[in-house]
Amino acid sequence: MENIKDKLLNGSKRAAARLITMAENGDSKAANIIKELYTKTGNAYVIGITGPPGAGKSTLTDKLVKSIRREGKKVGIIAIDPTSPFTGGAILGDRVRMSDLNSDPGVFIRSMGARGSLGGISEATGIATDILDIFGCEYIFIETVGVGQSEVDIVKSCDTTVMVMVPGLGDDIQAIKAGVMEIGDVFVINKADRDGAKKTAREIKTMLGYKSDGWVPTVNMAVAVNNEGIEEITGSILEHKDFMKNSGDGAARRVENKRSELLNIVKERMLQKLLEKTYDGKLLEELSIEVAERKNNPYSATETILKKINMN
Repeated sequence: MENIKDKLLNGSKRAAARLITMAENGDSKAANIIKELYTKTGNAYVIGITGPPGAGKSTLTDKLVKSIRREGKKVGIIAIDPTSPFTGGAILGDRVRMSDLNSDPGVFIRSMGARGSLGGISEATGIATDILDIFGCEYIFIETVGVGQSEVDIVKSCDTTVMVMVPGLGDDIQAIKAGVMEIGDVFVINKADRDGAKKTAREIKTMLGYKSDGWVPTVNMAVAVNNEGIEEITGSILEHKDFMKNSGDGAARRVENKRSELLNIVKERMLQKLLEKTYDGKLLEELSIEVAERKNNPYSATETILKKINMN
């Protein structure tokens, strides 16, 4: 463990990759290393890239990373993909769409499976972010699965959230009504060479019109595949970064994010304890059969489980 810790501090990509794998597999050694090195975190600026499927998030992330790399900054990318129901691994592999970044020594790319997380964020994302922070990344991009309205958890993990939209999806207004777009700090209308791009931008600006104080999100037009609008988006992200620092909102957001992280860890540990106790006597399976056969009901079965773990 000492060896992998030293290698991480010395900037070893292999050590960072191994630690993230350990974290994904629930290996306590990864958490122990983070405990020892946690004072070295908090330096990386975390940027979330989210939006509906087909918005071009991977292409946009690729271009934004290259833009920041021109400034000599070390960058990490965590691409959250849908999870294979058979292997538990990521099934899309966003690194394929960022293949030319793999050879850049200043870029670390990792695909992670969402593993059933409804918020579009893998449970191991937080610890992976800490690992890349310790590894020395100055900017960390987190690209979500792309499942639309369930992706709001991204805002609990990032300093700046970039919402990517495209014209012609037909669900722009629905997304606005659902409130998903309220999480965006920077909006990007990608594939802006398509019909309806200006209309989509107007709709978003109208929705943002209610914000009279604090940060008013920017709306940028881009054709990421052609590298159009990338510098403007990078500028908006850095402008938001400066605003968050100078206004004090950045520190407040990080406190809120850590509160959310702590609650998630507590919930995960409690669920683990619950499963350990119920699985010992196959209680969960027995109750599931009873409920399925209508010999019991979910509420009474839940009370039985809570009594078993002394939580009732």
